[in-house]
Formats: sequence, C-alpha cells, structure tokens
Amino acid sequence: MVSEEKLFGKNILITGGLGMIGSNLAHALVKSGAKVTILDALLPLYGGNKSNLKKIDNKLKIIIGDIRNSSLVNELVKNRDFIFHLAAQVSYIDSMSDPLLDLDINCRGHLILLEACRKVNPTAKIIFSGSRMEYGKTYSLPVDEEHPTNPLITYGVHKLTAEKYNLVYWHNFKIPTVTVRITNPYGPRQQMKHSKYGIINWFIRLAMENKIISIFGNGQQIRDYIYVDDIVQGLLRIAVSPNSAGQVYNLGSGKGTKFIDMVKMVLEIVGLGQFEMVDWPKNYQNIETGDFIADISKITQQTGWRPKTPLKDGITQTVRFYKKYRRYYW
Repeated sequence: MVSEEKLFGKNILITGGLGMIGSNLAHALVKSGAKVTILDALLPLYGGNKSNLKKIDNKLKIIIGDIRNSSLVNELVKNRDFIFHLAAQVSYIDSMSDPLLDLDINCRGHLILLEACRKVNPTAKIIFSGSRMEYGKTYSLPVDEEHPTNPLITYGVHKLTAEKYNLVYWHNFKIPTVTVRITNPYGPRQQMKHSKYGIINWFIRLAMENKIISIFGNGQQIRDYIYVDDIVQGLLRIAVSPNSAGQVYNLGSGKGTKFIDMVKMVLEIVGLGQFEMVDWPKNYQNIETGDFIADISKITQQTGWRPKTPLKDGITQTVRFYKKYRRYYW
C-alpha cells in the first residue's frame, strides 16, 4: 500500500473517473486525504456510472465534461499535482467499426490534455492508461516492455500513439508522463451492460443469469488477468515514485491463466451457468494476439509494487459486489 502521507492534500484530477479503474482509484485517493476532481463525459454505453462514487461523492468534485473540450481541460489541469488519464474509448471491437471516434478520443483527447499541461501546468505528473493491445502478436513469454509493438487493431495503434505523445512531451518539454500497459482488468464497479469491455465481468453476468458462456476454439489461449485493486495500487506507486517520469511499465498480474480455466472458475464461484465450445468467429484470428503474460519485473524493481490478489479471490470479491449492487450495473 502507498503510504497516505505521500498523497495527503495532493491536488489530483482523474479523467474517466466514473469508470471502473477511475472510481476505484478515487476511493483510494479520498481515503488517503487527497483533493480529488473527477472528469467524465458519461458517454452512452461507456463505463461511467455515478453509482461508482455514491459513498464518497460529497468528498470530491465531479465534473461532467469531455476530454476533447480544450477550454475545459485547460482550466482543470491548473494546480494539479497528479493527473490520472483514464478517459478513453476502450472497446477494441468498436475501434475497428468506428476508428475515427477511437482516434478522436484516444489520440486527440490525449493530445489536448498534454497541450493543456504544457501551457498552464508543465509540472503535473500524468499517469496514462495504455494497453497490452499495443504489443500485437506475441513472440515470447513473458512479454517485457522491450517486446516489439505491432498492434493488430485500431485501438492498440491509438493507445501506442498516445504513449508516443507522452514520450515526446517528456523529451521536449520535461512534462512528467508515465504510461502503464494494462493487461486484462476485472473487478467491482465495471459496467455490465454489454460484452465489449472486461471479459471476466461479462462472464460473471452471464453466469449470474444462468446463461451459456461461449469459448472460442479449444479454450487453451492464455491471458493475464489483473484485479482492479492491484491496478489502483500500481498507479499510485507509479505516481509517487520519483524516477517513473518518462517510463513505460507493464501493469499485469505476471501470471497466465488458460481461458477455459478462467471460465470454469467463474462458473464455480457463481454457482450457476454453463459453457460451450464454439468455432472462432470469421476473421477473429486476424486480431488474436496469441498467449499473453506480462513481465512485471520493471515496475516491481523500480516502485516496489506487486499484485496481491489471486484470480480466484478477485473473482470471488467481484461476484460478491455484483450480487449486492447489480441493480446499478445491469
């Protein structure tokens, strides 16, 4: 855990702060005594949900607005110590069907934030949420930060582009930027309306509704799933680390799980549902990266962060959350 004195009284902006990662981060920061402002556009079908901050909404400031509104962003970045930039179009499926929207939010929106900091607050430390999709097809496991980056989908291209913007602004203007390439996140406070975001959360919904989970191929594909509380602690460690500016870090569990084993775990913990094996959808193999396990030695060595939540424990906590609060997320 990050010591609270390092965050107490700090002035912090979280873009996309009504989503899963942003809202869990806000809870941790408020608990630490930070002064938190949330910016979220609450775009339809995206992850923002006011219920995510229900218990702390009187302890922070919530602004409904778009990261692409440059005049608004220019005002919001003033006097910030840290900016956690999580606002994004996060569906890789939608990034292929509407690439210009993905470009607008994930590249132009990010560039607007960087420009605002360059103009009015160049000392604000920006922690940016990248993605494992930046790597594309994997050639060796575990995947470290030096692995080639050849994204197979538009979403990965735009996340990688935003990461390069970060490095340019660090190199040329010394704006302290950090990118974390997040693996497969899951946990409480993620929207559950459709299947385009977190796969584990969607499978939890299907199981809770006693429906069938479809597994593509033989289910042997390996993924690295990371619980949201571990992501939050990683983000906070990076923020307060004195040497993280200009760096890129993998943020994952560092452990691989076969897809079919994850599905069986969900069904066992929920106690309902079943699965079926189906053929890969047409053209899906074109965007399949292959097995993925993140090498997290860099972030561990440089910040001391380690994930603490085993997959079974994380799924159990997530199921418990949605059994209690499903009316806010379905």
